[in-house]
Amino acid sequence: MSETQAVTILSRRFPGKRAFITGAASGLGRAIATELAAAGWQLGLLDVSAPRLAEAEAALRAAGAMPHTYAGDVADEASVATAVGDFVHRAGGLDVMVNNAGVAAAGPVETTPPSDWRWITGINLFGVVWGCQAAVPHLRAAGTGLVLNVASSAGFAAAPQMSAYNATKAAVISLTETLAAELEGTGIQASVAMPGFFSTHLLATMRAPDEQRAMAQRIMQSSGEDAASAARAILAAAAGGRLHIVWPGKYRLAWRLKRLFPAWFVRRVARMRDRS
Repeated sequence: MSETQAVTILSRRFPGKRAFITGAASGLGRAIATELAAAGWQLGLLDVSAPRLAEAEAALRAAGAMPHTYAGDVADEASVATAVGDFVHRAGGLDVMVNNAGVAAAGPVETTPPSDWRWITGINLFGVVWGCQAAVPHLRAAGTGLVLNVASSAGFAAAPQMSAYNATKAAVISLTETLAAELEGTGIQASVAMPGFFSTHLLATMRAPDEQRAMAQRIMQSSGEDAASAARAILAAAAGGRLHIVWPGKYRLAWRLKRLFPAWFVRRVARMRDRS
């Protein structure tokens, strides 16, 4: 399937065309919203930044979409549940839930502050949990739907100096695999996206020592990828029914090697760190 067919396939699978997206005001979330809006989907958009959310809403409305927007923190269970419930009421149902909101933190295991661990876990892990808990009952009632959780290649690559980020993204991968098993036979698909580096606003709120922040900035700038490309590729893979979505393609070998030779992979990553 070509990436240009992705939204068409999703629209055929889910003719109600109703999607709720967290972290929707910028980066990957906004790019996914833009792709779906162009195909006439009804959208519920949740983001912690009210100003960025208003900007995203204005751009989508200028393009002919009519999104429902919710300013809130995914770390707050009640905020997510209320927003998803309101959107389901207004849209008449839910077809696709995209748990995309995320933040970054860097630093070694022994020195990353407890406050950073709590902050990133509340958003990257519990934000996905609350999104799943809010959406899945509606999808079960309809007997169809898609839960798309956004993790990261960091969840399997486990690069040094990124302990908290790696751990939360690995947890999202495991959570999605568990959810997929629980939803087997229900007509509901669970997928987890594990993108590599691409140009995004993730570093704007990143908590990290200057050295790790600078390294992440260099890698992101040299990736040659952007959020629009990531959104199209991830939607294409989800439309095709994929559980594990690894993008760009150059990361797929690393994904396979980690699963086949985990101890060797960890040693290899350590040597790459020493060279860098």
